[in-house]
Order: sequence, then C-alpha cells, then structure tokens
Amino acid sequence: MNGDPKLYTLLEQLNIQFEYVEHPPAPTIEIARQYWAGHDARHCKNLFFRNHKGNRHYLVILDCNCDMDICSIEKMLRQGKLSFASEKRMEKYLGVKPGSVTPFGLINDSERHVHLFIDKNLRKEERLSFHPCINTASLLILRDDFIRFLDYVGNSYEWAELY
Repeated sequence: MNGDPKLYTLLEQLNIQFEYVEHPPAPTIEIARQYWAGHDARHCKNLFFRNHKGNRHYLVILDCNCDMDICSIEKMLRQGKLSFASEKRMEKYLGVKPGSVTPFGLINDSERHVHLFIDKNLRKEERLSFHPCINTASLLILRDDFIRFLDYVGNSYEWAELY
C-alpha cells in the first residue's frame, strides 16, 4: 500500500477499517474526481493554512464539491489574513508534499500544533475519503472512525460552517 506505513500501523492498532483505492497521482480535486467513480464516500478537500505571523497553522476539511469562504474563517479566528502554508511547513507539520494534504498527516504533528476546522456538513456523511499522506491512493473510512482517529492523535478540532 502506498502512503505512510506509520498510518497503517496506527489504523490497525485502533482497529479502524478502511477501503484502500490506489490510483495515479491526484494532486487536485479536479484530477482526483476521475478515480472516485463508484465509491460511496464523501471525498474531502483538505487545505493547509498559516496565519499572517506564521506561528499558527490550520487544516481545513470540507466537501470536495464546495468552495470555502476564507474571509469567514479569518473573521472567526481573528488572526489576520490567512495564506496557504509553504511546502516546508507542510513537511514540518504534516509530513506531506503539496497535493497530498490530509488529516492523516497529523500523525507527524507530535506537538499538536495544527488546529482543524471541519465542515459541519461532513457530520452527516457515513464515509469520508482522504489521501494516506501521498496522492497516489485514497482511504475510505467511516466518519465515526475518522473522529476516533482525530481524538487519538489529539490535535484540536472543531466543526464549523465553512461555506
């Protein structure tokens, strides 16, 4: 299986089952869509931001078919303007390269630095889909197991209206 071996070990330890779907590199939602046909999971868009000072980082997870209102998040946070985090920051905090951003990368955030905002509409979905720290595969996982994963890794998160 492609992806971070630590992730698969952790999912096994947590008794979290998943469906593994291997595909060619899919660094964007537009490219990834062609590989999702026939899968019954809500595919997620994952965006990694930093605040204007560069001392806080946020992972935003939303339905891949929706666009996020970044101004609303900026107002919610009161951190000034947000910008996309650099490749260096992605590597440092999530252990991923651009095009592979995923909440599964939180296994590499030992300081629990990254805060998550998760689209509240995803609570209604039974299964969610994310890259396993590399964009040549997708993991389909039950929403409740995903929440269990988040609780285990210990990063702060909140459900929010993102669009």
